[in-house]
This record gives sequence, C-alpha cells and structure tokens, in this order.
Amino acid sequence: MTSSATEDSISSIKAEALERLSAATDQDSLERWRVEFMGRKGRLTGILRNLGSLAPEERREAGAAANRLKGELEAAFEAQSALNKRAASSAPTDAIDVTLPGRKTRPGRLHPSTQMIREMLAAFNEMGFQTVEGNEVELERYNFDMLNIPADHPARDMQDTIWINRERVGADGGILMRTQTSPMQPRTMEQQDPPVRIVSPGKCFRIEATDATHEWQFHQVEGLAVDEGLSFADLKGTLYEFARRIFGADRKVRFRCDFFPFVEPGVDMSIDWNGRWVEILGAGMVHPQVLRNVGYDPEKYTGFAFGVGPERVAMLKYGIEDIRHFFNNDLRFLSQF
Repeated sequence: MTSSATEDSISSIKAEALERLSAATDQDSLERWRVEFMGRKGRLTGILRNLGSLAPEERREAGAAANRLKGELEAAFEAQSALNKRAASSAPTDAIDVTLPGRKTRPGRLHPSTQMIREMLAAFNEMGFQTVEGNEVELERYNFDMLNIPADHPARDMQDTIWINRERVGADGGILMRTQTSPMQPRTMEQQDPPVRIVSPGKCFRIEATDATHEWQFHQVEGLAVDEGLSFADLKGTLYEFARRIFGADRKVRFRCDFFPFVEPGVDMSIDWNGRWVEILGAGMVHPQVLRNVGYDPEKYTGFAFGVGPERVAMLKYGIEDIRHFFNNDLRFLSQF
C-alpha cells in the first residue's frame, strides 16, 4: 500500500465514521461503532498496523494523519456518548403510568401546634396583648436570674436543663436551650416603660422522660401585663376570657393556689372538662423582685403573668391522647387537622 492510498483510506474512514456516528443514538449502536472503527480489529487500527510496509518518509506522513484521525474519532465518540446519556436521563420512564386517572393535588396545611398557637394569640391580641418572639438559645441571666429563680433551684440542674455552656460568663451566666418563653418578659421590660402587655409564643426544651403527656420539646405561650393598678381581678378576668374563647362561652374555670418563683401569689387554672377539673396553665401576680430586676418600681407598678402549653390545650380540645403525635411527623395524624 502506498502513502497516497493510505491517505485516501484515512479520508474515507473519517467521512464514513462521522456519518454513521451521528446515527448511533443509543449505547448499543455506539459500542458497535467503536468496535468497527477503533477496536483492536477495527478499520483504523488495521491502517496503523500496516504503516510498517511504507517507506520511512511516507510512514511519517501517513502515521501523523492516522493519529490525527484517531484523536478526532475518540473526541467525537465521547461527545456522542455524553449526548446519548443526557437524552436517556430526560426521557420518560415506566415509573410514571400515564394511563392512571388524574388525582387532585392535596394542599398543605398548618401544623396543629401552629394552628393552636395562632388561635390562642388571636384571643390575647384582641384583648390588647402584643406578640413578641425571642431566641431558642438563651442566656442564664434571662432564663433564670431575672425571673427570681435562685441559683440552687432544681430547674437549673443538668438533669432538667439542656446546657450549651454551663460556665458563668459575667452577669449573663451560662448559655442554654430556653426552658420557657418567660425570658421575653424581662427582655421586653428592660426596653420599655409600662404599660406592658405581651404574649410570647415559641418552642422550649427540657430534659424529660417522654410519655403520653410529656415531651422534651414543646411549645409555650406566656403572657405579661404590667401597669399601675393591675390586680388579681384583672388576671382572673383575662384568663377567664381566654378560656371562654378557646373552649366555649359556658366553660367553667377554677383557680387554686400554686407556687412559681417569679409570681406572688401564684395560681393554677383548671377548666371543667367532661365533669372533671383539668389544669391547663399556671399564673400569678408578678413578683416584686422581678419588677426591681428590670428597673420598675414595685410600689408604683403591679402586673400579672401566665403560661400555657398549646399542645396540652389542643389535646383537650381535639381529644388527642398522646403528645408525641405532635412531633412524630406522621401524615395520618397531621392530615386530620
């Protein structure tokens, strides 16, 4: 074979290979193309093997042309292979049966805890309370110190509070996952003078043995009112109106003495539920020391505070028997609301 004949063969192979490559639209036909033109017994490989029969000068020219063609075919092969893969990935598959009847799109909805929180906030907002929110990671100063909770109180123990950093850092103390939304009470009072009327919703965290009525994470809605002349009658009237709006106008309520470090006196409020008294929240008149901590004069101002758990209220209102349902993300439960 002469050099000119070899070059003619190379040109012929190039034209035929590129024409047929464009028709190789699947991986099987692409592999057959590769074997025919570039395989160990392929047509281009045959030309490269026969270069030894040419004269040295002709061999260099023919060899260079054959190697250029080899590079062009390899690049064209890779490009066609990538194109075939992209086409295959975007093509419809058997995973979607287009013969099935159509289904309506199911709209999303609010989580039952969110629904309950919004209903509770609406009741207090209509009574003149403003909604404020705070951080879930809180300083020890606001979570405990400013609320008159002493340093040796069991709530500060490691088995009750999720601490991020237990070491006290100056006046702010350690860092923890808030155990209540009460820290927004001193934070708000530090920033404004009375009158104050706020409700603070949010998620809280405590180390709890979970069961049907206890969770280590839960929501709270806490409220605070401070002004001149507020009395226990204002507290009772506010909470009675709240119960009436949430549970119905004829709902009976009962107050009993209880203890909380940040109120004095403290009470719990129960509602008459199917013939039995069920406690739903704690409350009381703001402790004078809490007012002093934020710079308020307890001789001039009085206030009341309360805290209620939305999940517990929802459990009563909707007949839910296990608080863990709120956080298990089971659509069979969530879709009922």
